[in-house]
Amino acid sequence: MSTTRRGILGAALAGPLLGPFAGGSSNAAAAGSLGTISDGWIEIRWTPQAQALLDKVQGVVEAVAPAQLVTDARGSALRFPVRSGEGDPSMTNLAEAHGDGALDGGFAVRTSNGYFRVTELRGGLQDGLVSGKALVNGMEVGHSAAYRPALAEGRLTNNSVPLGQPMKIRLADVPLRPTPQVMDAYTATFGEAPPFTADSVLAHVTVEGVYTPPKG
Repeated sequence: MSTTRRGILGAALAGPLLGPFAGGSSNAAAAGSLGTISDGWIEIRWTPQAQALLDKVQGVVEAVAPAQLVTDARGSALRFPVRSGEGDPSMTNLAEAHGDGALDGGFAVRTSNGYFRVTELRGGLQDGLVSGKALVNGMEVGHSAAYRPALAEGRLTNNSVPLGQPMKIRLADVPLRPTPQVMDAYTATFGEAPPFTADSVLAHVTVEGVYTPPKG
């Protein structure tokens, strides 16, 4: 296994940041039934288990502006402005939420194998799974069905507005767990079973923005 592939996987798992932001339109989007997201941001705070993955490749995370690296008593996180997004937050049943989005900025990971700059983050959520695409040192890298966000375990808050009007939504501390596809990719790259399971929480995601429902 090449050191480049090992480093790219290490960068992909570091956040793990290729999960919630991939491209691709859902069937609902094609039908014109999705609302839009504006004035939003996404923060991804990785857990000690994800930090262990970083440590395995001697990785150090940096933010690519306008994304910001946040370090506080709870650990480290990356916050990205939302460039564009559309979807259905499914306020009464978060498990049915779906949509697509793109982020501004990116992140970089300095590892023992080199420097990996990850930009053009795009993401999609469908059927309870998130997939991701991004440019890693200018090369497109993607993961299909990469992570499982436990949306119902997050803390949902929103302001009260008349039906059909823009509404500010915040969904905080959503656990992000890996899929078998990510675990298989880890094994194929490092030649050993991953130090996490399908029940491991690799990050917590917080999303905030103004949701404007579709017209009609």
